Amino acid sequence: MTGFAYPQKVLFQHCDPAGIVFYPRYFEMLNATVEAWFEQRLGHSFARLHGEVAAGVPTAGLEITFSAPSRLGDDLLFTLWPERLGRSSVGLCFTADCGAERRLEMRSTLVFVALADGRPRPWPEALRSALERERTAG
Repeated sequence: MTGFAYPQKVLFQHCDPAGIVFYPRYFEMLNATVEAWFEQRLGHSFARLHGEVAAGVPTAGLEITFSAPSRLGDDLLFTLWPERLGRSSVGLCFTADCGAERRLEMRSTLVFVALADGRPRPWPEALRSALERERTAG
């Protein structure tokens, strides 16, 4: 499966004093990948979602495996693809690689919620169609 690829360089801000990525910083990089995917492939930027649509897509669950450390200066390629689409949720798969070396694998579930009350809502039709296209493209 090809998925959506998003390159990111490991910066000083991502690292602990030993120059290795501090694991919570991976979650920031993974979220940046999701945000870019929503804007570039789904046509719904987070600015639009949180503004005009008055909705969000918080993470409801995740499972992650770290295979090898990443270090200051590494060029990581984050790839994501949707594997499951529900009424108000989407299951995503992620990998992060540095060259031929796998650094992490993750599965997460995002839920479409109204900002007014934080309750799940069905995906708007245009966003659901875009998610379905991405899910079946691979």
